[in-house]
Amino acid sequence: MSEREELYVTALAGKKIPILTLDHKWHQLFTQVEPNPLLKEKEAELNELLKQQGKMNTEIKDIKKIKTRLMDEIVSLMDNPDKKTDAKIEENKRLIEECNEKMDEYKDSLMDLPAQISKANKELMLLTMEVCYETFKDNEEKLEEITAWINQVRIDLKKNMVRKTEMQKKNQDLYAYMHDIFGANVIELFDMKYKQEHEIKE
Repeated sequence: MSEREELYVTALAGKKIPILTLDHKWHQLFTQVEPNPLLKEKEAELNELLKQQGKMNTEIKDIKKIKTRLMDEIVSLMDNPDKKTDAKIEENKRLIEECNEKMDEYKDSLMDLPAQISKANKELMLLTMEVCYETFKDNEEKLEEITAWINQVRIDLKKNMVRKTEMQKKNQDLYAYMHDIFGANVIELFDMKYKQEHEIKE
């Protein structure tokens, strides 16, 4: 058990944890993280135990119904006793005994299941925490990289904004000096020539 798992176990001591695979929010949680084979395995293990529990509870209910029907038949048969009904009563008694034995078996198994389900559920929760915190860690590292990239882009943007302003100022000064030296008419001719050459290049 890792140090983090030990911390979780201590923190969870005495706390009731909902059955995770029956919790819609738990399933939604895993739309946010990468699929994990071990997590799927633990989920299947817990679901199998829950399935066994549900099946046994259903079996006990069905057996109780059969037992009640058999007992009702015995009561009705006692009103008209004869060899045939005596045999049927004995058969029903035998079947009732089988029902009792079967119910006892299921009840014994059901006594162990809650502890097994609780154990599997806690293991699934610990693994869930591990997967989520690993995802947090990976995301934090990526966020740091992205933040560093954004900061560098901002620095580069500021530098380029300054360079852009300086180059625009130089062009304005250059044009003004040319205009003063050569005059408006000459500059206009060169402007037209420069504009035509620029358009041809494009």
